This record gives sequence, structure tokens and C-alpha cells, in this order.
Amino acid sequence: MSRSPRGWKTVARISAAGALVSALGAGLFAAGRLESGSADPPGTRDRFELTATFRPDPNAVELPLDYDNYAYSDRFTFARIRFEPPRYRRGPFYWGLDLKWNHDYPWGEENFTRILGEYTSLTLNEGGGDIYSLNEAALFKRPFAYLCEVGFWDPSDQEAENLRAWLLKGGFLVVDDFVQSRALENFLFQMERVLPGYTAVELDVSHPVFDSFFHIETLDFEHIGRPDLVPVYYGFFENNDPDQRLMVIANYNHDIGDYWEWSGNAYWPVDLTNEAFKLGVNYVIYGMIH
Repeated sequence: MSRSPRGWKTVARISAAGALVSALGAGLFAAGRLESGSADPPGTRDRFELTATFRPDPNAVELPLDYDNYAYSDRFTFARIRFEPPRYRRGPFYWGLDLKWNHDYPWGEENFTRILGEYTSLTLNEGGGDIYSLNEAALFKRPFAYLCEVGFWDPSDQEAENLRAWLLKGGFLVVDDFVQSRALENFLFQMERVLPGYTAVELDVSHPVFDSFFHIETLDFEHIGRPDLVPVYYGFFENNDPDQRLMVIANYNHDIGDYWEWSGNAYWPVDLTNEAFKLGVNYVIYGMIH
């Protein structure tokens, strides 16, 4: 949907845009993909455990999944939403499991938060993030959250209600890493449960989320090897009104987390990686000031 930028105001932008893109590219490669055993300063995190069950294994093999959440403070913290997918399987992801919600974890947020700390004045926990289910009250202490692989997302009624409450209290949700029509259909179906009667609005580059820090000139993005996947950005707005606060942005046919994850390995071209990082930074800044 094409929209007029009526009443929209750019909040912050780096001035030397051309020079910055080159510098940002160097910063991305400097960030690198960290070793999984890299440690945080002692006493900075709280430990949680999650149990994963392989399905449809009749023996219900359970494995404990350890992860660490930061203690609450005034620092911005990246928050990832976990959910129970319809099935689990082994895969080339953290813990050796393909849980859907753990794609690009933890290297995506490790690299992204370092870029966020380098290019903005936010006081934040760099080098990682938190994990929450939608049933955890602690999520309400985090104003920004990231949810991926929503083609496999099937929240309970209570989880849908909790997400609705979090969004209406000011939370900003980034949805990422879902492609093709079946994933989109499931996402829209589940969002109807979260926000009954709300409409997903297709965003264009004139929306202020694309100008909240970096000036995004175009939303054209061609994935290497997958030119058939054309990214589309959908938004859900407060009171179902596109002139009010954007509460959810969904990167359909996109996976900015994957570009974050592999930013230090030259796996993806630097110009595409730059754009993925710039989108992420803009999302955080928009979410923090609206």
C-alpha cells in the first residue's frame, strides 16, 4: 500500500551516508561470527533451562537446552521469542537442533548488537540477547523482540493474549525468516488470533521505520541464488490505523538474521549484509522512540 509521509519526521540519521556504507561494511566483517563458547563477564547473566522433545519419537527423548538471559537493567537487550514448533529435529543450528525459533542464534544477535552499539548511542548489552516464551512475564521488561520462522508458529490462546497485551503496552516486534505463501498464510492466521480484526498493511519505503536512523533508499533486495524470493514488508499498527504507531514489522521472503549471522565470513555479499544490518538498526531505533 502506498502511503503519503504526512506528518512523519525523521528522528536521527547519519549525515555522511555514502562514506558510512563503506565504513559499515568494514565494521560488519570486524564483528565476525563468534565462537559458541565465548563468555560474558561473571555475574552479568541469569541461567535458564529449556527442554526440547524430539517428535514423533515415542520415547520422548528430552534434552536440556541451556541459555543465559541478562539481569534486568536500563540497558537495551535484544529479545528472541521461543515457541514450540510442530516437530523438532536435529539440524545445523545451536544445540544441534532445528527448533525453528533458534535459526541464526546466537551469532545473529551477537553480531547485530555489536553493530548497534558501534553506530548508535544506545546503552545496551552487546554481544548477545535474551530468550523468552510468550508466557514469561519478564518479556514485559523488554520493549523489543524478534520472532522468526513463523510458518511453524502456533501460539496457545494464552500466548496470543500475552503477545497482544505486550504489543498494546508499547512492545515492538520484528518478524523475520519466513518465505513462500504457506508461511505467510500461517503468520496472518496467527496474527488474527493475536490482534483480532487488525489488517496487515504492506509498507513502502516512505514509512518512517525506514528512515529512523539510516536512510533506506529502496526496499529492493535480491537474495543470491533465490531471485524468486521478493521481500515484502508488512506492518500491524496501533488501533489498526496506519497513521499511528507501527507495532509489528514482518520481513516476508526475507531473512535479515541470516545476514547478521554470517557477516564475518564473507558468506553473503557485503552490500546485502549492510542493508540487513541497517534494517535491523532502524527497527530498534523506531521501536525505542515510538
